[in-house]
Amino acid sequence: MRNDKKQNDKKQNDRKSAGFVLVRGAREHNLKNVDLDVPRDALVVFSGVSGSGKSSLAFGTLYAEAQRRYLESVAPYARRLMDQVGVPAVDSIDGLPPAIALQQQRGSPNARSSVGSVTTLSSLLRMLYSRAGSYPPGQPMLFAEDFSPNSPQGACPGCHGLGHVFEVTEETMVPDPTLTIRDRAVAAWPPAWHGQNLRDILVSLGHDIDKPWHKLPRKTRDWILYTEEQPTVPVYAGFGPEETRQALASGIEPSYQVAAQRIASAVSQRVETLVGLGLGYLSLDRSTPTLSPGELQRLRLATQIRSNLFGVVYVLDEPSAGLHPADAESLYAAFDALKQAGNTLFVVEHDLHLIRRADWLVDVGPDAGEKGGRILYSGPPEGLQDVTASHTARYLFGAAPAARDARAQARVARDYLRLEGIRHNNLHGVAAAFPIGALTTVTGVSGSGKSSLVSHALVDLVSAHLGQEVAREEQGDGEGEGPVSSMRAAGRLAGGQDAIRRLVVVDQKPIGRTPRSNLATYTGLFDDVRRLFASTRAARARRYDAGRFSFNVAKGRCDTCEGEGFVSVEMLFMPSVYAPCPKCHGARYDEATLSILWNGKSIADVLGLTVEAARAFFADQPSIARSLSVLEDIGLGYLRLGQPATELSGGEAQRIKLGTELQRSQRGSTLYVLDEPTTGLHPADVDRLMRQLHALVDARNTVVLVEHDVRVMAQSDWIIDLGPGAGAEGGRIVASGTVETVVANKLSRTAPYLRQAWAQRV
Repeated sequence: MRNDKKQNDKKQNDRKSAGFVLVRGAREHNLKNVDLDVPRDALVVFSGVSGSGKSSLAFGTLYAEAQRRYLESVAPYARRLMDQVGVPAVDSIDGLPPAIALQQQRGSPNARSSVGSVTTLSSLLRMLYSRAGSYPPGQPMLFAEDFSPNSPQGACPGCHGLGHVFEVTEETMVPDPTLTIRDRAVAAWPPAWHGQNLRDILVSLGHDIDKPWHKLPRKTRDWILYTEEQPTVPVYAGFGPEETRQALASGIEPSYQVAAQRIASAVSQRVETLVGLGLGYLSLDRSTPTLSPGELQRLRLATQIRSNLFGVVYVLDEPSAGLHPADAESLYAAFDALKQAGNTLFVVEHDLHLIRRADWLVDVGPDAGEKGGRILYSGPPEGLQDVTASHTARYLFGAAPAARDARAQARVARDYLRLEGIRHNNLHGVAAAFPIGALTTVTGVSGSGKSSLVSHALVDLVSAHLGQEVAREEQGDGEGEGPVSSMRAAGRLAGGQDAIRRLVVVDQKPIGRTPRSNLATYTGLFDDVRRLFASTRAARARRYDAGRFSFNVAKGRCDTCEGEGFVSVEMLFMPSVYAPCPKCHGARYDEATLSILWNGKSIADVLGLTVEAARAFFADQPSIARSLSVLEDIGLGYLRLGQPATELSGGEAQRIKLGTELQRSQRGSTLYVLDEPTTGLHPADVDRLMRQLHALVDARNTVVLVEHDVRVMAQSDWIIDLGPGAGAEGGRIVASGTVETVVANKLSRTAPYLRQAWAQRV
């Protein structure tokens, strides 16, 4: 036994010295006590079906542990200001470098946050205008912050908008008057570039910065400390007083005209990085709340590429989401640049092209939830071919059938829903035709105008025709050249609209903004569950109605946490933490309510069931079982019924909305509009989703998707390809027709990628 331990320790040390990260006993979420070795200085992709445990391993374990170790070196007071991800459930991790997480998440709700501020381009441009701008005659020089949209224009000059005044004396600003200005006698001045700049200005103005402060004339000292003048003078950085006098006399070009070339160069380099990542269509004043999660993640990635860090682990969450295959090529180049700089990339991803490019592949599964959480394979991608339990292997090596055979006959349209004169964002007088009774995919490079055509123009015009009100929320659609407009699109319906009697928009907005909203409440199945509990003999004896079993109603919920299931605990010098309620222990209900059982489970037990488990539990309840069956069929079997809305991704929220709609009886003549429904889905889950969408079309409905997945395109009846480029270079229909028609179009940037998927019949 002792020899075995020595051999195991030696093997681990060999692996660690060979440049591997060693994970032992990972148990976060559904991970089954996982052991894993992955290389550093490599592109490592974590694959597996949705809910298999990929993110639990990459983010919940590896990144969380890296952050925990870093925070241990930070002062407790500073620690409380940081967003902490918690301590992971793992025995040990060795060989783990510092990590940076770039996740899929919505932008800051603060509209002052913009593309320019996220990328720091705004700061560089403000400095450029300040230092090298052409000023009108008599205009005093403006500092960089004067060009900031966040500076309080018109604020009270006495208090600068604070509402109170600080009285500042010479003694507080110059604590040691025996020092010279060069020796930083004015302690109130910043110690970095700004302070040096102020000293250089004084030299150009002829002041002696080498004389002790107390020996300067009173008039000079008062002017330096209290003047509101902003003198504009040439500055010669690093020159002494005599050198400056000679430079001024000789008319030598000041150094600021050159600190301008450096800034302009930095601006150009950062802009090139953004363009290379397919974000060239974004304007700098585009506010981050209007960006999609994928766009925001790539903005952060662009900032990291320019940071020139090395020896860092970057953990990314589906960076290819929302990217056209043509734009993904630049993403791969960015990864190569980070890796060549000596960094490691841990990427959670479903995209087959990126999986094939990985240096190392970790496949998690085999299925979702409790049926997942195991490492099926860890090694070079080609080795996954022999793992029969892997869903990824079947798609990666072309052995999996599609949801609908790409060779199948495309549906023949009964008529076309025609739009004419469409003007919105970068669409200028576009005409488009959507076949009725068919599945249409609208595609094109990021920023080409897809969402402007579908999510805005098509939805706006059809909803107006039907008299429906469509909630317009400011969100990222990836199109246009400026902030997303909330105005309705201009244009008209030119035919086919009478065949549409109902419009259903299935977007990725949250199903709720608080933990009280969850899968069970949103879909409505919880109403039937509560009625079941209220119908039990014990509940009737106590006169409990269905409302008693709602955690949003006072009569049945825990009075300590008021149905939340957790309480906030204030920590001195540390961030507040959330802990299970000490009374109900997270169950949300009081003891009397929890004592009512249906088939041996309490109402809290039911909320803790996954969709898959609940389907078996409620098998003899037709209305509940039908709802659960639909949710499982679209790949949500791993979610818990009580899973809070705040824990759901945009893709999961969208599929819950679709599942809710699919539960209803199909009456036909409905137009379904979905924006990138495959976001966050493994190819196996994509096929499950596509089977449901084809079933909608077979029930005489019309489905329109905005999508980048070429496998989805290959299974469509009709394709509308926008482009050819993004922003001002897009906004036109390049190709429209069946898959064969688009594949043959030489102007389409989609055609080469679609041709490959069409040839492979996947």
